[in-house]
Amino acid sequence: MRRLLVDNAHQKKSIKRGGDRKRVELSDAHPDTRQRDDDLIALDEALDKLAEKEPQTAKLVKLRYFAGFTNQEAAELLGVSPRTGNSLWAYAKVWLHENITDETHSEK
Repeated sequence: MRRLLVDNAHQKKSIKRGGDRKRVELSDAHPDTRQRDDDLIALDEALDKLAEKEPQTAKLVKLRYFAGFTNQEAAELLGVSPRTGNSLWAYAKVWLHENITDETHSEK
């Protein structure tokens, strides 16, 4: 699921697909689509970095964020206790936030 979302976001941003133009959606259901795509790409890049450093933590994030599992279910799938799952989730949220905000600030 993650790969599909990220690939779609990359395609929308490509010049070939009009990525340099401002998109106007017929439906106002998601007015910040471009920002959402940028955020998804930043999350994907940060997750790749996290996977290099902490593979188990990155797997937990993927299970929670992209697959929709609860923390207890994700911890069980990874073979760790729910308490360890909570610790990994807390660490991942802080780590990803710092890395994503560092990336967006360095691009501006």
